[in-house]
Amino acid sequence: MRNKKVIVIGAGFAGLSAASLMAKNGYEVHLFEKNNIPGGRVAIWQIDGFTFDMGPSWYWMPEVFEEFFAQFNKKVSDYYSLSRLNPSYRIYFAENDFIDIPASLVELESLFESIEPGSSKKLKEFLKLAEYKYNTGMKEYVIKPSLSVTEYFDFSLLKETFRIQLLQSLKNHIRKYFSHPKLIRILEFPVLFLGSTPAQSPALYSMMNYADLVLGTWYPEGGIYKVVEAMYKIALENGVQFYFNMPVKSINTKNGKAVSVSAGSEEYFADAVISGSDYHHTETKLLNSADRSYSDKYWESRIMSPSSLLFYIALDGKVQNIRHHSLFFDESFDDHASQIYGNPQWPERPLFYLSAPTQTDSTIAPAGKEILTFLIPLASGLKDSAELHEKYFRIICERFYKLTGNDISGKILFKRSFCLDDFTNNYNSFKGNAYGLANTLSQTAIFKPKMKSKKVENLFYAGQHTVPGPGVPPAIISGQIAASEAGKYLKNHL
Repeated sequence: MRNKKVIVIGAGFAGLSAASLMAKNGYEVHLFEKNNIPGGRVAIWQIDGFTFDMGPSWYWMPEVFEEFFAQFNKKVSDYYSLSRLNPSYRIYFAENDFIDIPASLVELESLFESIEPGSSKKLKEFLKLAEYKYNTGMKEYVIKPSLSVTEYFDFSLLKETFRIQLLQSLKNHIRKYFSHPKLIRILEFPVLFLGSTPAQSPALYSMMNYADLVLGTWYPEGGIYKVVEAMYKIALENGVQFYFNMPVKSINTKNGKAVSVSAGSEEYFADAVISGSDYHHTETKLLNSADRSYSDKYWESRIMSPSSLLFYIALDGKVQNIRHHSLFFDESFDDHASQIYGNPQWPERPLFYLSAPTQTDSTIAPAGKEILTFLIPLASGLKDSAELHEKYFRIICERFYKLTGNDISGKILFKRSFCLDDFTNNYNSFKGNAYGLANTLSQTAIFKPKMKSKKVENLFYAGQHTVPGPGVPPAIISGQIAASEAGKYLKNHL
């Protein structure tokens, strides 16, 4: 009997994960990618001896990577060298006012206590509950395909829903333990950069504080793209066939089934299709209207995660007194969040983030040179322009100088910006979003777009718009779940 053919669309983490597992399980897998390299949003830019990670720069939840590689009898260390950052990152609150977040829990408790007396004990309680949420979430919730509410019709699981505080806001949860604004900002920051506001995010997401403060911030030598290279190698070793510079033009269906995809000038037949491409793009551009699960009205009603304005900068010389990761919270967190979600507009006084990987890794730039990547979270769907990029570059350079004492204006060898239009053009991103759907309660678990098409019985989705959600580890998990669901279908229907 012939091997059943599976087509995967998109070579991001979700697509690589799904394709590798389908191939490992004996299927003939063909993966189509519109760009010329694997990785999707986890792209790389190499020029004049500089290596820029253009996508995610944080490496959290290391066990997710280990568990993925273990399925192929491999370890992370077989592919790249990983080290934990200490301090994990720095937060700037004002001129001459910053905090380094230590990797040591003992030091972290001392830090909290020095800011708010009595808070070290509360931190232990907060993180104990966050650990419980993390372990329960990863074991019971994150791995579910969330195709039906009946998946949660288990008394013990329903009981856990209340214990992990799925129905309470993260904002209120944090304020039950802490009152000092600095401590609140430390605990709230992950959700702003991962797709929501603390007021809209379920308290479940304090599990991310456990991932941050306990499991730690890590770095693979050579950059995050080393993870892509490792997963790409695993896919090749398991027989996945790649087609680069080959955007899929359509998913062709017959009698409620996907029978092929069109790419280039060819038609490629399949027994199942897994799309790791942007969900909205797949629905509205690759499928006939009769095959779409969600209407235009549905998509317009979704709360999207932020987009981003990024600057990739090469410096002639080094900068002083900064960390690998730095967050600049010297302006109002609430005002910036409001200008992303409440009244979408270009922010008046933006918060921003800096990645300076050459502070850790000397292999990614020529000797004596520096790489800086600045990121400003923005509302999705805004009008983009080069003039706006330059305006905001001046703003953050002035703030960076004021807060760190580093004047980079005369050291810039070259810079590149990347923003809303680039997310749309490079990744088919709906409204230029960077992270998918916002992590609100109404867009969590069974309320996300379904992993399995409602109209096309052998079409599956993976990635940040469906379960579990945005971020690199969730994307890897999403690919694994999609592969499992596609495998079940193929065993039962063909």
